[in-house]
Amino acid sequence: MLQFIWRRLILLFPVLIGILIVTFALLRLIPGDPCYVILGERATPAKCEEFNKRFGLNDNIAVQFMRYASNIVRGEFGDSIRESRPVVDILTERLPFTMELTLGAMIFSTTIGIFLGIISAVRRNTIVDVVTMIGANVGVSMPVFWLGLMLMYVFALQLRGTPFFIPPSGRLTPGMSITPLEEVWKLDQLTGFSKFFIGLLSHSAIFTTLASGNWEAFRDAVWHLILPSVAVGTIPLSIIARMTRSSMLEVLGLDYIRTARAKGLPFNSVVWKHAFRNALIPIVTVIGLQIGTLLSGAVLTETIFSLPGVGTQLVNAILARDYPVVQAFTVVIALIFVTINLITDFSYAYLDPRIRVQ
Repeated sequence: MLQFIWRRLILLFPVLIGILIVTFALLRLIPGDPCYVILGERATPAKCEEFNKRFGLNDNIAVQFMRYASNIVRGEFGDSIRESRPVVDILTERLPFTMELTLGAMIFSTTIGIFLGIISAVRRNTIVDVVTMIGANVGVSMPVFWLGLMLMYVFALQLRGTPFFIPPSGRLTPGMSITPLEEVWKLDQLTGFSKFFIGLLSHSAIFTTLASGNWEAFRDAVWHLILPSVAVGTIPLSIIARMTRSSMLEVLGLDYIRTARAKGLPFNSVVWKHAFRNALIPIVTVIGLQIGTLLSGAVLTETIFSLPGVGTQLVNAILARDYPVVQAFTVVIALIFVTINLITDFSYAYLDPRIRVQ
């Protein structure tokens, strides 16, 4: 088992180096000069020379890359060209909500998707199976922006004033206060990755309300997260349901399942204890891929629900040629995605002992 883990960890290094190189190179290939994009009509050759010198854009490409890589290793992401403030502050403001949204969407899609997939596999070719798979196909095909607008129309407008009302936007109800943990933890005294990680926690509404014991604000934060989580989690739910059905059908047709049923084991025990665990590897793979996709930022969902997430910030930074912001967001999201894939690999070894031997 330890050899399996070490092999996976060693393979991470070339992946991380590749991420740094590709991120740096692709951003420089985007047409347009950051000076003229940001300054607009005020851009002159003299101002652009000063601008490039200030942000190190007139240095050799190799020098820029080494400075960029060394800053990433130290956890220092530089200053935003467009906003003129530390990129780590922008990251800690935007990334926590995207992580909350991803967590909410995956809880919704995983629990319901796995349940529907198992029911559909157990009741193959029945009306339950047909309805479930039709619903899954509709869910995959449904535009997120349309679904988000419909959810807001039904739950925030038509059901307003009823117990089923769900707020359409924002992170907290106006007037709801939470204890700012960044003041308690004194983030100004921290640097590098310690400041980054503590900043992520302190800007998370759910974690902040939990840590401070403000249960009313915690319920309010979760309540505001329901509609965007459902909107962005519908497509992963459909994919997980279809994968669960396919994987369960394959396992349910194997000899050891027929033997277990012939020995008189309870049907629920056969399905959950024998079939489901052996069908988990493709399901876990799909779940890991969906988490990485959601972390990249749901631009349409964040725009519709007026959410301060990664997607809108990243798009604005790309359009403004804000190199430090785009590089920092891309690298951090890629690192999280690689970490999720690593955890997925470790789960393979737990779910299937044969993988550890290989």
